[in-house]
Amino acid sequence: MANKLIYVLNGPNLNLLGLREPEIYGSDTLDDIAALLEDRAGELGLSVDMRQSNHEGHLVDWLHEAQAEGAQAVLLNAGAFTHTSVALYDAIRSIRTPVIEVHLSNPHAREAFRHKSYVGMAAKGSIAGFGARSYLLALDAAAAL
Repeated sequence: MANKLIYVLNGPNLNLLGLREPEIYGSDTLDDIAALLEDRAGELGLSVDMRQSNHEGHLVDWLHEAQAEGAQAVLLNAGAFTHTSVALYDAIRSIRTPVIEVHLSNPHAREAFRHKSYVGMAAKGSIAGFGARSYLLALDAAAAL
């Protein structure tokens, strides 16, 4: 039986992980996180398709694609789009594929403008504040769906 597919979508500035504000986001790069996810996915009988874009429309297109490809779930770290994107909210609401919101830091412990999450309002659930481990916890949650 083929592995069940999990999309892992990452938004703006996440390509700079490991360099960008490591005191907030940690020293792991997106490639480091991808390697952790690949290992854990193998243990769970899953496969991951990890992507990153600084462009909102790419994330919307990939959410639609996840449903079209029959993905079991989407892990979405929308970065700053979390707090601004009605388009992502609408895209998540328009698909049946469950979306799990992921954040390295805890947005509620940060600036007030980060406390509102359009992604979270539409997602199945949210995992935040555990650094790279947030992705692993979200993958475990996706496997249980």
